[in-house]
Amino acid sequence: MCPRHPDREAYVRCQRCGRPACPECQRPAAVGIQCVDCVREASRAMPGARTVFGGRATDGTPVVTYAIIAICAVVYLLQRAYPPLTNQFAFLPALGWTEPYRFVTAAFLHSPDTIFHILLNMFALWSLGQYLEPLLGRARFAALYLISGIGGQVAVVLLAGSPTIAGLHSGQDDAWLTAVVGASGAIFGLFGALLVLNRHLGRSSAFMYATIAINAAFGFIYPGIAWQAHLGGLVTGLACAAVIIAFRRQGIRHLVWLALGAVLVVVVAVAALKYLSLPEAVRMIDSSSFGS
Repeated sequence: MCPRHPDREAYVRCQRCGRPACPECQRPAAVGIQCVDCVREASRAMPGARTVFGGRATDGTPVVTYAIIAICAVVYLLQRAYPPLTNQFAFLPALGWTEPYRFVTAAFLHSPDTIFHILLNMFALWSLGQYLEPLLGRARFAALYLISGIGGQVAVVLLAGSPTIAGLHSGQDDAWLTAVVGASGAIFGLFGALLVLNRHLGRSSAFMYATIAINAAFGFIYPGIAWQAHLGGLVTGLACAAVIIAFRRQGIRHLVWLALGAVLVVVVAVAALKYLSLPEAVRMIDSSSFGS
């Protein structure tokens, strides 16, 4: 009798475990018949399919990309409904030391004064995500996006000068007090990663050079665009992509997370060194200094 269905007779045995298996519990195998329990156990033991860069293969749906777009869209609506939200989570170099969460939250905010800012960024993210996320795997793509976003804000800090209290009061160090929002830094990280990955795969990126050049030019032509974040995100994305390629092989692919963590540590350490080089009075500025 079948052990899963004691009321049914089994006329064959599983080729793997030898237990009887009724027609409902039989599964065709390469040789003979296996029971459903052995098939399930074998599927768990079989390593999952991997992408060319070591990530877990998916059905191709860019779930992380869609999730980031959805988060940015919801946050944008909240910004419009509650204007103080932007100032509470935007990135300012002056607040990076005392409120470090802004390094991350700013990448999900956009200018509430115009819809074109979020539309352009989300279109770029959608275009890049459809290609990169299935290529890297969801976890690696998410890490690339977040680390590049942080790298973009770090570049803003590095290129904001070395302010003093006198310079802040006189307006000479306004860059230190300028708010930065937008996913542009993270998106430029995706641009950089795409260049490195395509080069490794032997694919042409000629069209991407023009796209990057046009987007970079906007940062110098139009006021209010943080080209520093673009540059920082691009460099960080290049570094992350190089690490992903270096640790793509089966025997060492688990080390990619340590390597990506090392990239993040370096990025954070660079920002920390910049802040520690400033006068304590400048470094310890917080939101209360702005009356909010």
